[in-house]
Amino acid sequence: MKKILPILVVAALAVGGWFWWQQRNAGEADGLTLYGNVDIRQVALAFDGSGRITELAAQEGDRVRAGEVIARLDMQALQLQAKAQEAVVEAQRQALLQLQAGSRPEEIAQARAKVASAKASAELANLQRDRAARLVTSRTASQQDLDRTESEAKAANAAVDQDSAALDLILAGARPEEIAAAEAKLREAEAQLELLRHNIALGELRAPADAVIRSRLREPGDMASAQSPVYALALTDPKWIRVYVREADLGRIRPGMAAQIVTDSFPDQPVAGVVGYISSVAEFTPKSVQTEELRTSLVYEVHINVADKEDRLRLGQPVTVRLDDGAAP
Repeated sequence: MKKILPILVVAALAVGGWFWWQQRNAGEADGLTLYGNVDIRQVALAFDGSGRITELAAQEGDRVRAGEVIARLDMQALQLQAKAQEAVVEAQRQALLQLQAGSRPEEIAQARAKVASAKASAELANLQRDRAARLVTSRTASQQDLDRTESEAKAANAAVDQDSAALDLILAGARPEEIAAAEAKLREAEAQLELLRHNIALGELRAPADAVIRSRLREPGDMASAQSPVYALALTDPKWIRVYVREADLGRIRPGMAAQIVTDSFPDQPVAGVVGYISSVAEFTPKSVQTEELRTSLVYEVHINVADKEDRLRLGQPVTVRLDDGAAP
């Protein structure tokens, strides 16, 4: 019995080693099996400006679409300013149109009438001056009368020149520089109006993408600011699985490999995925690696991108990931 016992022990060890080798080869042939958790990108959504919240349209757990309004601020003050600025824009627009159209026919007729009246007054003043000059020669009028009539004639002739110049300006219309200045003022007023409208639009908080409301962090009546999120959103697409691979298995995976994700809730309905990011930095690593045993304890983070069209996966959910060494997406 003492001779047979060692032989039986050696045989048992041999059988066990052979069985372990077969299981190891079978596992390698079937690919890698990894364990991880579902990870979802999240957004802390806040208003760009500040103000008092008047409406919150979504609750925790609600699904929202990209661009959907889920909260509003009190924008009454800005809306009143925008109405006032609309009036300023319209006034500037009409002023520009007036310069571009030139003077009305009635204004031109009025200017011509003033010129005709000034000429008539100047003609009368010139006649009185000439008469006064003759009377001074015949010594029937004083030099003072002549000086007065000459002054009146000069003033009347100047009035003719002034009214004629005004008529020429009316006929010529506005200068290009005046029109350009009016156009610039109109653009300035329009830009100010657009800024007000933009600030009013910022009073509506919109979902940046299709998502699920994870947390509602404010309530109507609260003061909002750019530093205080109103909602925490979980983006439903894309989803990905975070797993860790041993250093010994790192050479067996590559970006683009097909993957099957299995959950405890749906063990017979795997979700398809693809290997995406593979970390180039080991984690849980000692500062100095000195032995072969320590090298095999290194792990690397790997992301498996998932197309979860039926929305089975939840944030933080534990899953099993199976990778086929020869599979391609």
